[in-house]
Amino acid sequence: MSVDTFSIRAPLLHEFIPLHARWYPNKTALIDEQQSLTWSELEVRSNQVANGLIASGICKGESVAILMSNTLEYAEILYGILKAGAVAVPLNLSVNAAGIRNMLADAAVKALFFDGQTEPLAKAANAESSSNDMLHWQHGGSDNNYSVWRNAQSASASPVDVAEDDIVNIIYSSGTTGSPKGIKHSARRRTQSMYELGMAHRYHFGAISICPIGLYSNIAWASLFCALIVGGTCVIQDGFTSEKWIAAVEQHGVTHTMGVPLQLQKIIDDPSFSPERVASMQAIVSGGSPLYAGLKNRLMEAMGCAIIELYGLTEGFMTTLQPEEAEGRLTSVGKPVRGHDYVIVSNDDRVLPWGEAGEICVRSVHWMVEYHNKTPETKDAMFFDERGTQWLRTGDVGKTDEDGYLYIVDRKKDMILSGGQNIYPADIEAIAIEHPAISEVSVIGISHEKWGETPLALVVPTAESSDVDTNALKTWINERVGKRQRVYAVALVDGLPRNPNGKVLKRNLREQFRGYGV
Repeated sequence: MSVDTFSIRAPLLHEFIPLHARWYPNKTALIDEQQSLTWSELEVRSNQVANGLIASGICKGESVAILMSNTLEYAEILYGILKAGAVAVPLNLSVNAAGIRNMLADAAVKALFFDGQTEPLAKAANAESSSNDMLHWQHGGSDNNYSVWRNAQSASASPVDVAEDDIVNIIYSSGTTGSPKGIKHSARRRTQSMYELGMAHRYHFGAISICPIGLYSNIAWASLFCALIVGGTCVIQDGFTSEKWIAAVEQHGVTHTMGVPLQLQKIIDDPSFSPERVASMQAIVSGGSPLYAGLKNRLMEAMGCAIIELYGLTEGFMTTLQPEEAEGRLTSVGKPVRGHDYVIVSNDDRVLPWGEAGEICVRSVHWMVEYHNKTPETKDAMFFDERGTQWLRTGDVGKTDEDGYLYIVDRKKDMILSGGQNIYPADIEAIAIEHPAISEVSVIGISHEKWGETPLALVVPTAESSDVDTNALKTWINERVGKRQRVYAVALVDGLPRNPNGKVLKRNLREQFRGYGV
């Protein structure tokens, strides 16, 4: 056969499973809190899921949803959906029944997997639906039919040929600034994103990752799929507690993890934490929300491994700040990973020079295909520069230093306009969090008769700070911020509303504190 007639393409995500099963059949692929699966076992189970879906009438390109807690079964179902050529729709467990119903309808879901934990939510969502002909399989709970159904299916490879441009997922955004949008990725672009992240995260064949975040989250998929690509092992945890996480790292010799800053803070603050118990860790990626410099320093000292900060979008873009680059720029999120690019753009769509703040607009080799059923929103998300080059708007405000490192200023929609001046809450939060009595802080804009808007600091005190003087905190903050950044007041809260990726839901806070102090 000549070179001209020989063609081969790189594997797509689901195609790594049979390769690992062939060459490393007895190597552990997945571990949860009850059991483990080798690559050969995962190959059989995911094939059975794929063949079961096909036998049930699920066609290539049709949507199949998963509403389940974190288990091995979640992963094998996800891989089975991909092998069947269907579109995986992971559903957020924190969404109410009406929200689940809307997502099921929006994605035109033909089948749903749920478990005993999510049974009430799944049944409530289906009861409210206008169509009750959706196929259902349940793992655990009152009608545990999943395992029987799976085991009755053929273990042979799925006959469906998945092309690189086929849609493989509709993953709904966190909805921090509005209603969630279904983000569609093709098979090749989703695979490419995991190649890029795996390299940035320093994954290798011996890697053992841990995933304590719900598998409906894009952050969780990073831990699962990066281990898949290199043939490593993924430890799946059903829910996060710092004590449980530390114990799992120690027990399984975990080498890699991706978490949100709040989780990482809880880990090193846990009384059971010691560097010796996490000595196997090689790399930790922090993403989802800002990693303040103080916490980053503490993590570097406590963990003794590579601390990598990631800024990224589910739509498709990533920057990382590697530990070798961190000195002198701890508050940066680094530079784009290979194949990615960004520019800073003004409100009138001019590309700005480095040093000026504006909206971050990005390009990526693994961009989303579109927002599902949202053509106007997809169009509005795009920006064309003077050369006609297309970029994706992020809604984040950033600036670039003289060496090309990116700094996130704030969310564009969270900016406070006070007396005609732009105030970025993140600048105030970065200072306030350094106070020893403050565990968490979020700054929002509230109405003000003179200034239009003014900053309000919402503070979660540390466990040791039972009697906090809010006026003293206000004074402490205002002595350290700029004149225009001074907070109107400090209000104590028991906790901050967050999405599963750790982002504070500021729109919830603005609604809760509407009219405060007016």
